[in-house]
Amino acid sequence: MFQKSQMVTAETALAGRDEAIPTAEAHFLTARPLKSPVPEGMEQAMFGMGCFWGAERIFWQIDGVWLTMVGYGGGFTPNATYQEVCGGQTGHNEVVRVIYDPAVVSYEDLLKVFWEGHDPTQGMRQGNDRGTQYRSGIYTYSDEQVAAAKASRDAFAPVLAAAGYGAISTEIEAAPDFYFAEDYHQQYLAKNPQGYCGIGGTGLSCSIGVE
Repeated sequence: MFQKSQMVTAETALAGRDEAIPTAEAHFLTARPLKSPVPEGMEQAMFGMGCFWGAERIFWQIDGVWLTMVGYGGGFTPNATYQEVCGGQTGHNEVVRVIYDPAVVSYEDLLKVFWEGHDPTQGMRQGNDRGTQYRSGIYTYSDEQVAAAKASRDAFAPVLAAAGYGAISTEIEAAPDFYFAEDYHQQYLAKNPQGYCGIGGTGLSCSIGVE
C-alpha cells in the first residue's frame, strides 16, 4: 500500500505494449462512437478525481457534455491494463475525458463540478481508495485551460482552508496521452447503477463559473 502511494519513474515503470487494449465501441448511454473525433465547435477536457467510475457519471449528466470516456493518463506505461495501473507500477491516473459544447457549458463550469465533486487535498488517494491512480488532476488542452484551472485552484484554496482542509494537491499539467480503459469500465455506473462509487466532495462551494 505504501509503494502504491509513491510515484514510479520512467525507468522503473512497466514497459507496456504497442497495441491498444480492447474497449467499447460506443457510449452505453448515447450510442455515440467512443473514439469519435472532437466535433467542430466543441472542446475537450480531462480530469482525475478518484475512481473514474463515479467521476464519469458526474460529467455525463451535465447539459452540454457530448461524450465521456474513461481511461489512463499521466503515467509512463503505454496501453496499460487496469490490473497494471492498480499495481502502482505505471504512474497512470484514472481519468475521465470529456467532449463538450462550450456554447452550452463553459470550461469554468466543468472546473466548478471538478472541485466540488471530490476532495482535492488528499494527495495519492480519494476516500478509501489509495494509490497514485486516485490522485487529483486537471489535464489541459490549451493555455486558456491552464489559466482557468490555476485561477479556479487559487479561488477555491482559501475556501478549503477556512473549513479546516489542507493544501490542494491537485496536479495541473498538459493533457497526456489518453489510453482507453477496458470495455467494462466505460459508463460503469450506467451499466451497474448500484455499483461502487468512491467519489465524494467536501460540501463546499467553488465560485468559479458562476456569474
